[in-house]
Amino acid sequence: MFDIKNVTRNNIFRLTPYSSARQEFTGEANIWLDANENPFETEVNRYPDPYQIALKTAISNLKKIPVSQIFIGNGSDEAIDLLFRAFCEPGEDKSYIFPPTYGMYEVSANINNVETVKINLAADFEIPECSAILKQIDSKGLLFICSPNNPTGNVYALETIAEIASNFKGLVVVDEAYIDFSNRESAISLLEEVLNIVVLQTMSKAYGVAGLRLGMAFANEQIITVLNKIKPPYNVNSLSQMEGLKTLQNRTKVLEQIELLNSEKAVLVELLKQIPSVKKVYPSEANFLLVEFKDSNKIFTTLRSKGIIIRNRTLQIKNCLRITVGSPEQNKVLINAIKEI
Repeated sequence: MFDIKNVTRNNIFRLTPYSSARQEFTGEANIWLDANENPFETEVNRYPDPYQIALKTAISNLKKIPVSQIFIGNGSDEAIDLLFRAFCEPGEDKSYIFPPTYGMYEVSANINNVETVKINLAADFEIPECSAILKQIDSKGLLFICSPNNPTGNVYALETIAEIASNFKGLVVVDEAYIDFSNRESAISLLEEVLNIVVLQTMSKAYGVAGLRLGMAFANEQIITVLNKIKPPYNVNSLSQMEGLKTLQNRTKVLEQIELLNSEKAVLVELLKQIPSVKKVYPSEANFLLVEFKDSNKIFTTLRSKGIIIRNRTLQIKNCLRITVGSPEQNKVLINAIKEI
């Protein structure tokens, strides 16, 4: 049986959270004199909704999950940091990751004085058998599964994630930053039965609003309550909330762009495979491709000299570069530049 007290740091469990003016009064009023704001209207002279109810309601309708199970942060990175602060006792609990994967998990762990245990992925970047994973786990804390994984682009089966979570005493964090580009079902579908799972998503990738810094966490209500308890009072500004809501209301455009990018990705795969300097193009269910070159550093530095910026992942995976799928015009320039090298 899941018990939030068993996974929450003792000081956080006992914490009395700060109560902001907008938390103490949430109704309508004619004169606002409670928050020491500038009274002269500028459209942003008032503090934003601390719980982003309008935006959460739109997300709730889209994801088919109650508002009480949604946390919105200043990007997913804020949610990651808050998870460490709430659910990892510094110097005691541990963070478990499956490299190669997103680098912020380890950075956030280091910031919060939490040891990171690296459990290497199996062949073709698959997650190892659950029994093999459990042999390397000796504490509670956080276990991160990035799916689709960054930088490899592959997705992990929900059955595998559920099995791991059912055998882990801490929280399993499923990072789905790129899930909108995949046809796979989200791990949100597991939340009703597997109570120690947290699912992260973002509006920075498929929704095209990275500058707004809107990240989402979905989990059972007890976990969300803890995150709301320790977050900064007004962690998402008014402009981001308004623009995020507009973006969700114009989802047709987003879906069209996702379809185009997935189509362009398929074209890129075929064109890259025809280039002699390319050794392998890995399958991807994200908006990027992991590509192994015969001489990745030469490709990387030459492209950069031409003003074409991709990501060098050679330190993680030998001779591999990560290429984001661009517009049709950008992809043509990229392919022609690689051919010329």
